[in-house]
Amino acid sequence: MSDQYLGEIRMVAFDFAPYGWALCGGQLLQISQNNALFALLGTNYGGTGTSTFGLPNLQGRSPVGVGTGAGLAPIVLGETGGAEQITLTSSQMPMHTHAAAVTGGGGTSSVSISIPATTTTTSPQSVPGSNMVLGPGASSGHTATVYSTATPNTNLLPFNASVTTAPPSITNSVAGNSLPFDSRNPYIGLTFIIALQGVYPTRG
Repeated sequence: MSDQYLGEIRMVAFDFAPYGWALCGGQLLQISQNNALFALLGTNYGGTGTSTFGLPNLQGRSPVGVGTGAGLAPIVLGETGGAEQITLTSSQMPMHTHAAAVTGGGGTSSVSISIPATTTTTSPQSVPGSNMVLGPGASSGHTATVYSTATPNTNLLPFNASVTTAPPSITNSVAGNSLPFDSRNPYIGLTFIIALQGVYPTRG
């Protein structure tokens, strides 16, 4: 593997770094032993900057070009980001509804209704009128005929009925387990290596 630039990164299909190369595993190197490489990398990938500096860590990571792509967020040298798995929060989910189970309520209720009447014989009337209630029959003579099969043409005094009902119980169905999902593209594992020796690159 010749003619490489110092600090150049390559992918290989074997699992070791050849002589003059190192695995891109984020390890720290001594500046005193790698002055030229430190001059290129600085502390973009870790290290103190006084005695050590770090190599890029590409274990389980994909490299991405620095800069600002059209419609994309800017990426700077050495920046890391992304997540292997993502768990959605409620604010990230599309608008949706859940089925609700309703139990209780409705049905048939038994209501006790009292029709107002009076047993007072004061000012009896033979013909119903406004604000009148059903009164007693005559106290003497023949029995009062207070029932009829004729078509109704008036109403007794209106009254209110109190009905107590139990509200229904409504339960929303629960879905999901809040488990994270993979966010990685299809992949294959290869070995990234970086040149510790090589031609020092000059700016064009």
